[in-house]
Amino acid sequence: MKNILVKFTGACAGRRGRWVTLAAWILVVSVLSAVFPNVNKVTDNSAANLPDSAMSVRAEKVAEKQFPDAGTPLLIAWYREGGLSQQDYGTIAKLYGDLKKNPLPAQSFIPPYEKMPPQALGGQASKDGTTIVTPVFMEKSAGTDELADNLKELKKRVTSFESKAVLNKKLADTGLHVRFTGPVGISTDAVSLFSKADITLLIATVLLVLVLLIVLYRSPILALVPLIGVVFAYGAIGPILGFLAKEGIITVDSQATSIMTVLLFGAGTDYCLFLVSKYRECLLEEEDKIKALHTAIRHSGGAIMVSAITVVLSLFTLLFAHYGTYQRFAVPFSLAIFIMGIAALTLLPALLSILGRASFFPFIPRTEQMARALEAKKGKKIRRHAAHGKWSRKVGEAVTRKPWLIIVLSVVLLGGLASFVPKIAYTQNLIESFPKDMPSREGYEIIADHFSPGELAPVQVIANTEGKGANVKAALEKLPFVDTVTGPQYGEKNKQYESYNVRLKDNPYSEKAIQSIPVIQKQLQKAGLSKSQIWIGGITSSLYDTAKVTERDMKVIVPSVIFIIAILLLLYLRSLVAMVYLILTVLLSYVAALGAGWLLIHYGLGISAIQDLIPLYAFVFLVALGEDYNIFMISGIWKNKQHLPHRRAIALGVTETGAVITSAGLILAGTFAVLTVLPIQILVQFGIVTAIGVLLDTFVVRPLLVPAITTVLGRYAFWPGKLFAKAEPVKSED
Repeated sequence: MKNILVKFTGACAGRRGRWVTLAAWILVVSVLSAVFPNVNKVTDNSAANLPDSAMSVRAEKVAEKQFPDAGTPLLIAWYREGGLSQQDYGTIAKLYGDLKKNPLPAQSFIPPYEKMPPQALGGQASKDGTTIVTPVFMEKSAGTDELADNLKELKKRVTSFESKAVLNKKLADTGLHVRFTGPVGISTDAVSLFSKADITLLIATVLLVLVLLIVLYRSPILALVPLIGVVFAYGAIGPILGFLAKEGIITVDSQATSIMTVLLFGAGTDYCLFLVSKYRECLLEEEDKIKALHTAIRHSGGAIMVSAITVVLSLFTLLFAHYGTYQRFAVPFSLAIFIMGIAALTLLPALLSILGRASFFPFIPRTEQMARALEAKKGKKIRRHAAHGKWSRKVGEAVTRKPWLIIVLSVVLLGGLASFVPKIAYTQNLIESFPKDMPSREGYEIIADHFSPGELAPVQVIANTEGKGANVKAALEKLPFVDTVTGPQYGEKNKQYESYNVRLKDNPYSEKAIQSIPVIQKQLQKAGLSKSQIWIGGITSSLYDTAKVTERDMKVIVPSVIFIIAILLLLYLRSLVAMVYLILTVLLSYVAALGAGWLLIHYGLGISAIQDLIPLYAFVFLVALGEDYNIFMISGIWKNKQHLPHRRAIALGVTETGAVITSAGLILAGTFAVLTVLPIQILVQFGIVTAIGVLLDTFVVRPLLVPAITTVLGRYAFWPGKLFAKAEPVKSED
């Protein structure tokens, strides 16, 4: 397999094949872009996240059948400091009168506020008279883009009736403040955040990678070569995903495309650097640039291929998830790495073959003979470029000279950071992930400050009493966390079905409210209903189901990723011992990253809890990408061991890969850190944890801990492979 890969990649970099390869990529990307839509044009941000078996989903289906409601509510929060005026109530009546005559395209139902006199409307205001909340119900089938357009139209109508209405200014400003919140307002704001993030994220990522490449390699041409490869890969991935999404084969949301961009530029640049660094090393020994490139491919191509396959298969395990967001990540992420791997082994060699030594201008690598010839021509000394830096050599020598000290210090550092993991607080509160000046968040806070927090999203309790006379309302009202219970509403097709709206005292997105769902269920069972007779719906119930589903996904995906990586490492290294300690070190690094991320997020940024999706997000990326660096470095040690003593093989392996892994790690960490500039807390937190994890891999696990363990294990590091049989016991003079 490896020989086939080397021959194919070598052909792509040949004197004729390089032009054919470049032309093929240009043709493929051009055709795909012309025929298929880009993935950003076919994203679906309203796709379901929970499986049909979830209680909240089943409750929604029962409600649709027995209690067809008015639709999905958009809550309009009207607020004036000092108290709403008669004119404000008149504005509300005028708006609803206009909505009755000229309904919004997605509008399904509105209360008859246009018929209410100001005194009647005032009776629904808060106790201090500053706030009133009015709903507009939207069709449940309406997509987020359609709802966003309806909101824009609604804002125009509000300002047409009250030109001084304050829609975007701070709440401290005088005037009538109007904010759109509730399920519709929150969902459209969430989509808006992600859609605005795409272009910002792409530009920031490209600029960061470009600057880091120039700083690290001091060559403007070399900085562009990996980016050209990534841009071509991106040009192919977008239309392919667009086709798959358009045909309904997959569903892609804005969050997936945002993170995919970061992953592609970060991991893609890493793969390019693995080959580029080896090519530079070979150019110092070989005058013919094509032969040097073929040698580089032979030494690094296998590691690049195995690294890419490891990440592809690891990310593909997200298909095993039941939670929709996880599932929607699987194909885009896997396909992105797969195509990037192909680009790194075909297009990149072709570009390097075309440019040759000019890729590294102005610090061009030359053989000693070439350097002397240039000196003779110029009549002066020219600078020689070492294959590896002094720092890499010192690190390689240190880990083999004092391996136990390195192991103890590394484990203490990583273990110390990992000790903070049990202290992490998690949340599913979507509102808290929004910027503080986001309209739906401001609207919610207005409601929470002047009404019961549960006003925003009541819990719907449905019970099939089967004529047994169970007093559902009385049972619900006994619960200490319940504010009010309205109902019952009887089923249209079966009068034995009863529906109640339960307004909680707590924020419906809070962990306290979420944990009330099983308590409600048990309370109704005490009242004489069986579990099969109870359905609990609404946002809070959905969040409870989300917690259960993601907990299940964590239990399935984590061992799946570990199993896949274990098999690939075993096949590639032929060592059971190496497979075990390579996996253990990357797991330790992951847990340490979570702990360090919590320290920065909680104590540094003052955030009380992190989003509960972060651990699985971070796990899949850090474990898969961490093994990338493991594979690249350990493959060098394995090759060196075939003709060098044990300690020398390890020291040289660290020296050869130290600079490139450091560069790659800095770029990958930098691209994930770009997520922190976005106004979306979940991406900020994911970016922080993942960037820290990559840096721990880059500066602790890969150059220090792994080679130190390999040193201590001696020949047993290769057990039961061929190298174990051939290797002699480690001697101190090695």
